[in-house]
Amino acid sequence: MRIQAEWNGKMKFTGVGQNGQTVLMDAGRDAGGEGEGIRPMEMILLGLAGCTGIDIAMILGKMREPLESFSMEVEGDRRETEPKSFTEIRILYRLRGELRPANVERAIRLSKEKYCSVSDGLKATIPFAYELNGVRYPKTGYMS
Repeated sequence: MRIQAEWNGKMKFTGVGQNGQTVLMDAGRDAGGEGEGIRPMEMILLGLAGCTGIDIAMILGKMREPLESFSMEVEGDRRETEPKSFTEIRILYRLRGELRPANVERAIRLSKEKYCSVSDGLKATIPFAYELNGVRYPKTGYMS
């Protein structure tokens, strides 16, 4: 896999993936940027969401579970000292459809423990919860 990143002045870069798709990255104003693009650490969270989301959609499809809608909320805590890497990343999965909770949880665990190469490459702990048709699992004690 190979990508390119082109400097656009100040702290701004345009990333180009293998397929030619682009993404604009920039630092915030507090770090000398203009805040016009996605910050690199946000890209990590987006990559994690994309990786695990693709896994889960694929696994549920193989289980013949009819997924109607699917979204995620991802929240990360970072170290206070350099390098300010993530220490914990919490994921809240929101799914709708005639899905069995046990299969949803199995798909999430398979992604986390076996398939998602992004989560495997992170040092952070990655707890999760999920909502299935508006019902939260676990019911309390997790992201608001």
